[in-house]
Amino acid sequence: ITCPGVLLKDKQELYLSVFVLGQYRKTRCVPAVFPLFFQEKLLFEKAFADLVDPGDLVKLLEFDTAVLELIQLIPPVGKVLATYEENTRDFLFPDPKLTHGHRGLEREILMKRSLSF
Repeated sequence: ITCPGVLLKDKQELYLSVFVLGQYRKTRCVPAVFPLFFQEKLLFEKAFADLVDPGDLVKLLEFDTAVLELIQLIPPVGKVLATYEENTRDFLFPDPKLTHGHRGLEREILMKRSLSF
């Protein structure tokens, strides 16, 4: 995660919270120095037993919301610095971009900073 020109005044570690398909995962904590590097994979699995038509799955994913939050461990409960929300279909299967890199391995998203950040 990059945030050019920003130094965090609080030095507590940060983590990325991810909520997708009704499941919550979070990364390990990293030092409070940009750029932040989260070098791990988060696994989300979900079975859709009653679906037969792929179009129905697409509709379900469009109504589900994927939420990512950048959180700093400031007591007592942590401080949300930035968030990203998008329907799960577009999050999991983004439109092709005219950028280099291997599809699926690199993603660029713009998080919305919180008012307190």
